[in-house]
Amino acid sequence: MGGWYLQPDCNMPSGESFVRQMLLGRNYFQEKFGVKSTTAINFDPFGHTRGLVQIMSKAGFDSYIFCRPTQKDCELPANDFVWVGYDGSEIIGHRADEFYNSPRGKADEKVREWIDKTVDQPIGSVLWGVGNHGGGPSREDLEKLKLLMAETKDVQIIHSTPEAFFKELRIVRSSLPRHEKDVNAWAPGCYTSQIRIKQKHRLLENEIYMLEKMMSHSSLQGLTVYPYELIHEAICDLMVTEFHDVLPGSSIQPVEEASLRLVDHGLEIISRLKARAFFALASGQKKAEEGEIPILIYNPHPYKVRGAFECEFQLADQNWKDEFSMPVVYKDGVRIASQAEKELSNLNLDWRKRVVFQAELEPGQMNRFDVRLEMLPNKPAPALQPQDGKISFLTEELEVIINCKTGLIDRYRANGVDYLQSNAFVPIVIDDNDDPWGMEGLSFRNVEGAFKLMSAEEGTRFSGIRGSRLESVRMIEDGAVRTVVEALFEYGDSFIIQTYKLPKKGTEIEVQIRAHWNEKSKMLKLSIPTLLVEGRYWGQVAYGRNELPGNGNEAVSQKWLAVIDEKQDLALTCINDGVYGSDYNDGEVRISLLRSAGYSGHPIGDRPIMAQDRYSSRIDQGERLYRFWFNAGKTSERMEFIDREALSLNEKPFVLSFFPSGSGALPENALTLSDSTVLLTAFKRAELSNDYIIRLFEPTGTARETTLTIPALGIKQEIKLGKFEIKTLRLDVAAKKIKEASLMEE
Repeated sequence: MGGWYLQPDCNMPSGESFVRQMLLGRNYFQEKFGVKSTTAINFDPFGHTRGLVQIMSKAGFDSYIFCRPTQKDCELPANDFVWVGYDGSEIIGHRADEFYNSPRGKADEKVREWIDKTVDQPIGSVLWGVGNHGGGPSREDLEKLKLLMAETKDVQIIHSTPEAFFKELRIVRSSLPRHEKDVNAWAPGCYTSQIRIKQKHRLLENEIYMLEKMMSHSSLQGLTVYPYELIHEAICDLMVTEFHDVLPGSSIQPVEEASLRLVDHGLEIISRLKARAFFALASGQKKAEEGEIPILIYNPHPYKVRGAFECEFQLADQNWKDEFSMPVVYKDGVRIASQAEKELSNLNLDWRKRVVFQAELEPGQMNRFDVRLEMLPNKPAPALQPQDGKISFLTEELEVIINCKTGLIDRYRANGVDYLQSNAFVPIVIDDNDDPWGMEGLSFRNVEGAFKLMSAEEGTRFSGIRGSRLESVRMIEDGAVRTVVEALFEYGDSFIIQTYKLPKKGTEIEVQIRAHWNEKSKMLKLSIPTLLVEGRYWGQVAYGRNELPGNGNEAVSQKWLAVIDEKQDLALTCINDGVYGSDYNDGEVRISLLRSAGYSGHPIGDRPIMAQDRYSSRIDQGERLYRFWFNAGKTSERMEFIDREALSLNEKPFVLSFFPSGSGALPENALTLSDSTVLLTAFKRAELSNDYIIRLFEPTGTARETTLTIPALGIKQEIKLGKFEIKTLRLDVAAKKIKEASLMEE
């Protein structure tokens, strides 16, 4: 029943992960039972993204049953309705507001109550069963229901199936109301609880879908055999992690630990396969010249990717002299912007190196850079220094002012336009409770306090520095690529190291947060007060984009957020690599970082959630790390490019320094897309054949065309996509042809 792999959370998995939930479930039902379900069932998840409609429709589902959220938390026009997707796809939805289970021996009472409440309804369904996550029948209930059926004369009561119910409902489809929104929200705290699972889930998603692209490329070139079984094993790890009481963070601590182990199992599989694919795709790279240190970067995306790339490597020998070997990066013999930064190890010797360089990567192929060393007396000290109590960073495109008294950003000006109010990026503490679901509200707005900049003495002690004194706002890196500023904050028993990475080219700034959290029954958010006070709040969702609440209610989104001021034609965007919850009100964005609720702390009346006679473990105590990328500009430009930028910062190009043998031939690039917007969301081997599946997505809501080119097969084909359309293509390698396929690869 249901036809999916399991009942996942229905907001946080990516659109492609939902496809895999349906694809694996559909194939299992076909193999084991010889059937294809047409009704999708998610009784227990807490909310449902609108992006599901197109995915389900294209996967062969025409109907959907769910229980949450109730009418109190999500007003629907009726419990039976036509649900409309972003692209115009439609399915029939049914909210079972009587829920799916019943106490043992009470199923007949549940049916009687339903009949009494819906006396004028011509057709309906009642779910019953003993237990959780769907429930099962008992002999006692079956006997009582049999008696009820026999004695009820004015209503026909039968045991049936979801498909039969929707067959009857389709007769009156034209009279059903339409719903053109998502179905959210209940329990919005679950978009932040147990943040480690959410971050690792996102990482596993990114790594799997990137590896598939790499392996498809290397297999098509005859360099490797596509490792279907191993990738399938990692995908199953991902599917289980998306279960609706795992990914939302509502489980007990042993489940959290088991889930993290499961994700790590998948990540280890993928890590080994990525190395195999990478070295195969490095075929034909020339040997390094004397004095050169090669850096190779594989770009899995079918378009150019620009950014600052980081790589570590070892010098040929230890240098014990009091001097500094400065790594300088070249591309095709031309020097490019680069700088040395602190390496990850702590060996105070001129040996291990970390270099950062600005580059543009060619699409779908290996990109080669070479490092040469220049000897300097010392590592260059940061040229930019605080003046008048502030750090003023200025380029032709960007101005950022960091207040040395607060550690916060007082100005972010991109191309002459200010986007932020002063005191931006302050970590704030919300008074919370011990319920990880967040069952009893829709927002987290009660600010208890804010992190404050540490004194120089406290910051020095916290940093582990001996024999000298450091200010708590300090420049730690500065060069041709970027300036890096570090600020230290404290609140109660918790501490934050906040790092700002400011580019010498472009307007995208990176904000990194390392939180040492030890508060109880609190929530941590990052406050970004913008100057776009009339702006509307948008976010990426599964195969779509959605306007999010602007009233301070907690929202769920995926890889990016945006504040859009249509009157001024301005937008501020934020990309993340593993958070989902946030809120917005009066121009202020608050990104949810973590909650310290209890494990499976379920509210029951006025009883205390946590035991009051002992210590009880709380969620997310300890160190957590976050990365965000902020950019701003004209709305049309930001909204056209944001999805590709977010995908590139999540499925990051693979960077490695190693010395190629020089053997083999250079592979042709995997594939390219000619436009500036369409996404390649999957490039993988088909489930049941040796063909390859290419999945494209139009993310902006505007119909467009793109040219798909696969040089190795001599393919160049125009592809048309409607607004928000998911288009699946089947690549027949033997015939060197591409044709459209169903989402389920049929």
